[in-house]
Amino acid sequence: MAVEIFYEKDCKPEVIQGKKVAIIGYGSQGHAHALNLMDSGVDVRVGLRESSASAEKAREAGLKVVDVDTAAEEADVIMILTPDETQPKVYEEHIAKHLKPGDTLAFAHGFNIHYGYIKAPEDVNVIMVAPKGPGHIVRRQYTEGSGVPDLVCVQQDATGDAWDVAMSYAWGLGGARSGLIKSTFKDETEEDLFGEQAVLCGGLVEMIKAGFETLTEAGYPEELAYFEVYHEMKMIVDLMYESGIHFMNYSISNTAEYGEYYAGPKVINAESRRAMKEILARIQDGSFAQEFVDDCNNGHKWLLEQREAINSHPIEKTGEKIRSMFSWIKK
Repeated sequence: MAVEIFYEKDCKPEVIQGKKVAIIGYGSQGHAHALNLMDSGVDVRVGLRESSASAEKAREAGLKVVDVDTAAEEADVIMILTPDETQPKVYEEHIAKHLKPGDTLAFAHGFNIHYGYIKAPEDVNVIMVAPKGPGHIVRRQYTEGSGVPDLVCVQQDATGDAWDVAMSYAWGLGGARSGLIKSTFKDETEEDLFGEQAVLCGGLVEMIKAGFETLTEAGYPEELAYFEVYHEMKMIVDLMYESGIHFMNYSISNTAEYGEYYAGPKVINAESRRAMKEILARIQDGSFAQEFVDDCNNGHKWLLEQREAINSHPIEKTGEKIRSMFSWIKK
């Protein structure tokens, strides 16, 4: 299915420039949103807890910093950029009571709206502007005169111009310089979770670990195994990122390309694809979301156990030693 893509000529900068915007949170995305919007001529304030360690950084960057309640009370557009698991509490305790008819509630990920953990009143807009890149890249590209493409979504159009607000906000981030892709909260949420779980984080990490373990259990040195299945992964991904799979295949040896076609389908096979479909089904029916929220409410017990397991895996110990040899990696 073809998607609609919009650019700067399709946006109305005056829309967001005529509104007061609150950025709730000042992490990776929060700092990029706040600074880019400020530099685009938007009236921005950052809402943070009194004890937030980020408050001074935001002030030093020239931003107005207030508590979350004040930010929500002052603003016409409220962008919530705290972690998914904290958003419902932040919304209920500090934002909901300050919403006025015609306000816009904004997100950069659809998790809480799509799964119903946040339910906005019918008289406010609900939009999403989701840059397809980490915050430091969103900020860097903006300062260099470019921008990171954004997904733009409207879940609820209470004012009749929610799309104008969303597009204008994305213009302020710099996303319209590269392209704004029209999407939905459902598609963004489900595709994002699936990509993270099956490929980018879950699938990739487990494949690297399995390759490392296969080699070391067969008696190969851990250091060499690390280089082959971990270190060189970035080189391959960079080639694909720059110009596609065909360019990566052009850049590697014929031996490597031949092995790709022979071995790839053996690793990612019918069983792997069945597992991917099961992962997607659990995302679609809300099972994963509920499991995640339950673990959050249990003090992240399972998450912390898994984090400790991967942090103590031999591949991480080996990697720490190998990376100390790389003078070009920032310590």
